Amino acid sequence: MAMATHFTFPFNYVVSEGSRGRGSFVRKLVRAVASGDSVAPATSEESKVKLGGSDLKVTKLGIGVWSWGDNSYWNDFQWDDRKLKAAKGAFDTSLDNGIDFFDTAEVYGSKFSLGAISSETLLGRFIRERKERYPGAEISVATKFAALPWRLGRESVITALKDSLSRLELSSVDLYQLHWPGLWGNEGYLDGLGDAVEQGLVKAVGVSNYSEKRLRDAYERLKKRGIPLASNQVNYSLIYRAPEQTGVKAACDELGVTLIAYSPIAQGALTGKYTPENPPSGPRGRIYTREFLTKLQPLLNRIITIGENYSKTPTQVALNWLVAQGNVIPIPGAKNAEQAKEFAGAIGWSLTDNEVSELRSLASEIKPVIGFPVEYL
Repeated sequence: MAMATHFTFPFNYVVSEGSRGRGSFVRKLVRAVASGDSVAPATSEESKVKLGGSDLKVTKLGIGVWSWGDNSYWNDFQWDDRKLKAAKGAFDTSLDNGIDFFDTAEVYGSKFSLGAISSETLLGRFIRERKERYPGAEISVATKFAALPWRLGRESVITALKDSLSRLELSSVDLYQLHWPGLWGNEGYLDGLGDAVEQGLVKAVGVSNYSEKRLRDAYERLKKRGIPLASNQVNYSLIYRAPEQTGVKAACDELGVTLIAYSPIAQGALTGKYTPENPPSGPRGRIYTREFLTKLQPLLNRIITIGENYSKTPTQVALNWLVAQGNVIPIPGAKNAEQAKEFAGAIGWSLTDNEVSELRSLASEIKPVIGFPVEYL
């Protein structure tokens, strides 16, 4: 697959307001979303799907929370009380609109990644405060183990998991994932996942950024212990379809492993906000350049037109396209209540098969950026 020399990271970024030229329509739809016109129903069993072969059921769309507490990639390199309040609003609004699946990681917002405060700590605090108000609230939490070079063996997985549980203020998590492949092999880490299940510390286990071969090896190793591999979290969007081209998506479908899609709106590139005249700022501006955004315009224009037919925003169309692929749960990152409410409107309806195919065809004409580099180790 031909690739441009840019890099994205295994996280999501979301924007909601339209830009010059097509902004009035996008802003109109976002205001409609904010007023409650495009909101998913309250969480119900019908709105949930099983995560792979596990017994865990989660909503058809989750929320990524890497930006919470981070000041090294998001938030204009700063974290303050206003952004904390916005993150809390994203959490509560997600739950109010039927989305109760949240994905974090031990490195998000951590000192290791030069962050301001751990995303796990914030998520744990928000969960505690929510359950104080609503004792029966159901919230599914996914977090991840960082396969750092100095972490060796299965014991390192359990140690890291217990540290995550402490920050989350939980006795167990719903999904525990290996964030990326280990440099010295993955067998010990996979054994650690199995131990976590058997010790009752997690309900389901998964991997992230795993190639087809690594995915199959992980599946077989856990299967020998009678433990299903529930998920593989990878970079996947309308304009980044490497999982289809590398065999990862087909292997997930074959093995019954759910594909969790991070960067499902390409860190904001598919929202309709950015144009060649108005590229994103910060590190994303070096990825989604003016040249790239120029080539993206025909696809974005068609996304907007299709969205008009459903009274949906470009963000909602791009997310729905992923859901239409089957066996995919997108996890866009919500920084505030408005974004969270918009995401809720991405499910509960469906693009037609012709629209799905047309968008794929248009997207195929765009050279993709390179994803998280460990995919190619």
